[in-house]
This record gives sequence, structure tokens and C-alpha cells, in this order.
Amino acid sequence: MMEVLNLGDYCYTPSPHGTMHVPRSRPQGQKWSLDITEAVNLRRREHRGAVDFFNQVNLLYGTLTEFCKASTCPTMSAGSKYEYRWADGITIKKPIEVSAPKYVEYLMDWIEAQLDDESIFPQKLDAPFPPNFQDVVKTISKRLFRVYAHIYHSHFQKIVSLKEEAHLNTCFKHFVLFMWEFRLIDKGELAPLYELVESILQC
Repeated sequence: MMEVLNLGDYCYTPSPHGTMHVPRSRPQGQKWSLDITEAVNLRRREHRGAVDFFNQVNLLYGTLTEFCKASTCPTMSAGSKYEYRWADGITIKKPIEVSAPKYVEYLMDWIEAQLDDESIFPQKLDAPFPPNFQDVVKTISKRLFRVYAHIYHSHFQKIVSLKEEAHLNTCFKHFVLFMWEFRLIDKGELAPLYELVESILQC
């Protein structure tokens, strides 16, 4: 059973490099003026904000590589009910079962390739975004969430022993608030961490 987490009484801790600020609540009946394309564009002006979440997850998981091995995590899972298989649609078209570390390795390589592809993530501020931009961002978001889910379910005690839980929780809150605000993850995908996500969204 996953330990209940105390995430504190704050709703949002902004990235020191970000320019996106999410208020505690939205006035009833109002919509945010930014769509996801504008949001990513704003964040990129200072620090290629689209890369922030990738870097955060990469660094967090990097502290666990000696503990998350094929022998200890033979499948990419989030508890006993959720298992994830890998496919990139190009070299691996049919989803295959892989260990957690192999899944993360595939994922990080795949995301890096997407972020480096200027036809998807244009480097020039005035360059247009492709029609499938949101679909790509949604897939990245969904798969990064799976890494968080695996960490919380399989390695949270190790995170605590490394005294990294506060950093993990802050990064995850930032991630959830941004993903939820711009509808980048379907609610069903959040099921492995449903209670945790609900506590963030209701704060």
C-alpha cells in the first residue's frame, strides 16, 4: 500500500526558470486566455519550458537507477493493477513488455528526439507549430506521468531515505497543475495516482 503523502498547504510552486503562473482558482465562468501552444511558447522564451518536465523527471529517475533494475522492476508498472508497454510507432510498432529501466530509457530517448525535432518544436519564436503539436505533447505528458506513477508506487520509500520527497512532490504538483490546466492528460491515465492528483487539484 502506498504511503499517504503530506504535500503541504500550498497549491503551486513555480519553477525558478518558468514564466507560467497558475493561480489558486479560476473565476467562475472565465477561461484562461492562453492555449497550450502559447503557453509552451512563453515558457520557451526563457528556458525552453517544454523541456522542463522532461529534465525534472530525468533527474528524479536518475537518482534511482541503482535501485530500479530489470531484476527488481521486471515490468514498467504502477502498483499491481497498472502495467505499461512500450511502442514508438516507428522502430517498435507493436507494444512490447519491457522492464521499468528499459521503458524509461526508451522513453527518454524518444522524448529527446521529439524535442530536438524542429518540425515539432520549432526553435524560432515566429515559426508555426505543426498541426499535431498538441497530440505529441499529450503523448509526452502521458508517458512522463507513468514514470512518476512508477516512482511513487515502487520507489517512494527510497525517495524518502534519500530525502528527496519534497522535491519529488513539488515537481509532481507543478506537472499535474500544468497538465490538467491545458488538458494534456486524460483523467483515466491518472488512475494510478488518483488520490494524490485529487489532493493537488482540490487544494
